[in-house]
Amino acid sequence: MSAEQTLRALAADKILIFDGGYGTSIQKHGLTEADYRGDLDLPKDQKGNNDLLCLTRPDIVEGIHTAYLDAGADMIETNTFSSTKIAMADYGCEHLVWDINIAAAKLARSACEKATAKDGKPRFVCGSIGPTNKTLSISPDVNDPAFREVDYDTLKADYREQCDALIAGGVDFLLVETCFDTLNAKAAGMAAREAEEAAGRSVPLMLSFTITDMSGRNLSGHTINAFWYSLRHLKPLTIGVNCAFGADLLRPYLAELSKNADTLILAYPNAGLPNELGQYDELPATTARLIREWVDEGLVNMVGGCCGTTPAHIGAVAKALDGHKPRVVPELPVVTRLAGLEPMHIAA
Repeated sequence: MSAEQTLRALAADKILIFDGGYGTSIQKHGLTEADYRGDLDLPKDQKGNNDLLCLTRPDIVEGIHTAYLDAGADMIETNTFSSTKIAMADYGCEHLVWDINIAAAKLARSACEKATAKDGKPRFVCGSIGPTNKTLSISPDVNDPAFREVDYDTLKADYREQCDALIAGGVDFLLVETCFDTLNAKAAGMAAREAEEAAGRSVPLMLSFTITDMSGRNLSGHTINAFWYSLRHLKPLTIGVNCAFGADLLRPYLAELSKNADTLILAYPNAGLPNELGQYDELPATTARLIREWVDEGLVNMVGGCCGTTPAHIGAVAKALDGHKPRVVPELPVVTRLAGLEPMHIAA
């Protein structure tokens, strides 16, 4: 069976476990700028360029993958959240985008193959595609509402390069995550579909919305259902939400999405909200208990963690959800579903 067929078969019977935060795990290593840079000749300070570690400290990246797999993860993501030319420009590493994505995909694949060799359970690699640090929908200049730092074609081309490299490196799926701008997500989704066609093999798309405040909207102003209606034509394998809040505050938005999305739902919250020092204090047992409430309400098919979560959090979640049934994907009536900032239905 293909990776998609295998995943769907598993998801019909159990809650699948996604991995947790990478920045959190990397920070615990206390790396210096020299660790990030390695022997590369680069013009700018590289401290904090986590994706570059796929080239300069692959041992750390694969070690994090392995820790999440050992904790019970069925799916892991590549360490490529910022691996586009646009995002890498902050570090002067645009020329390394292809190499970083290829290396990241191979590291994740290697970790999954080693885990499967131990217990025979299938594991899956999701190519992580972040939103970049530019927005297509909003001007960064309050005096010029029409100004944009990037245009659609340029952003799509940058996403396409990342998608091509991740597929070449061997990912099973492409995960467009932390979508704060729905138009950015559209560009990434189109790039992913074009890359899939060019590769000549099935590489399903996964999408994940991020809420920017208690209104339940992303930065471009869309509600979670408006986001879904804007992108459902891409026929994603999963839709869901990540980052922004902890599991408690995400629950009502997941409940709304669960009723309206006729596909699998993947959600991965932060470990609560950060404290005044920017640190996450929520304990693994708390995260597991809150996510268990999602499962008890039948809201999700796959769960994991985002900022502040660790292998201990994922292990606690996997243990708490063992044996519990996943959400049943609803069969929805055929109506016209449209979206501005709000969703709209047109029925006969």
